[in-house]
Amino acid sequence: MENVIEIARPENKVYARSKLLTDKVMHYCPGCSHGTIHKIVAEVIDEMNIGERTIGISPVGCAVMAYDYIDIDWQQAAHGRAPALATATKRLYPDKYVFVYQGDGDLASIGMGEIMHTCNRGENITVIFVNNAIYGMTGGQMAPTTLEGMKTSTSPEGRSAPETGFPMRVTEIVALFPGVIYAARHSVDTPAAVRKTKRAIAKAFKSQELKRGTSFIEIVSTCSSGWKMTPVEANKWMREHMFPVFPPGEIKLMIND
Repeated sequence: MENVIEIARPENKVYARSKLLTDKVMHYCPGCSHGTIHKIVAEVIDEMNIGERTIGISPVGCAVMAYDYIDIDWQQAAHGRAPALATATKRLYPDKYVFVYQGDGDLASIGMGEIMHTCNRGENITVIFVNNAIYGMTGGQMAPTTLEGMKTSTSPEGRSAPETGFPMRVTEIVALFPGVIYAARHSVDTPAAVRKTKRAIAKAFKSQELKRGTSFIEIVSTCSSGWKMTPVEANKWMREHMFPVFPPGEIKLMIND
C-alpha cells in the first residue's frame, strides 16, 4: 500500500492529461494524426494558461470537429475561409490568442487566396496546417499537396505534373512574405517529432504577444484511410515519400525562443 501511495504523489507524476481535452471519444480513423495534434495543441494552451483567452477557428474537412475535443472558444468558418474569420476575430479582440486549424485541401485549394493575403498582411494569428497530401473527408481526391505519381480517387494512375501541376509547398511560399515571422514544418510520427512540433506550436502562440506578424506551422501527416494503408505502413510511406518533398524543420525564424 505504501508503494501505491508513493506512486500517486503529485511529485512523482510525469504526465497529466490536459484539462482542456474533453471526454468525447475522437471520431478519427485509426492512425490519423489529428488526434495527436489536438492533444499537443491543448497541452500548449493549457501550459501557457491561456485557455480563457484563446479562440480557435475550424473549417470544413476532417478538422471540422476540433471544437468537440478542445474546450476553448471556437468558431466555424466556411470552406477555406478560416483565415478571413481569424483576421476579423483578432482585429476585434487583439488581446486574444487566435489560431486556425486547417487541412491541405481546405487551406491550399479553396482557401489559397485567403491564406496568401492573410500572411501577406501579417495578421497576428497562428496557422496550424495539417498536410496529409489528400482530401480525407470527402473521398480521397487529389489535393494541391498530392505528390507526383501518388494515386488518389481523382488521379487513379497517379498525379501527373504536366496535367495537374506539382505538389504545392505552401510553407516555403508563405515564408517569403514579410508579414510572416515564423514558418516551420514538423510531424507527429514519433515521440521526438511530437516534442518538436509541440515546441513549434508553443513558439507560434507566444509570437502573438510580439504583435509582429503571422506564425505558420505545417504538420506533415498521414491519412491511412485515404492512402489505403495501415497506420504503420502510412507512417513508413510518409517518411520515405513525403519528407523528401516536405522536409521537416524551421524555414523562417524572426523570433527568439
